[in-house]
Amino acid sequence: MPKMKSHSGTKKRFRVTGSGKIMRAKAYKSHILTKKTTKRKRGFRQEETVSSADRKTVVSRLA
Repeated sequence: MPKMKSHSGTKKRFRVTGSGKIMRAKAYKSHILTKKTTKRKRGFRQEETVSSADRKTVVSRLA
């Protein structure tokens, strides 16, 4: 049986750090930005680690 392919969408959305953590972008930054405060929008720029509940799913799609 051939090797499984990595999920292309997952490759674009997640990043693995050197220490093995999986990073993701924060949600709610794409539109309707006028009502959101500058401080809140600035917070969306930082990456966040994937929760432990979702980690197994993401790893299986990246492999």
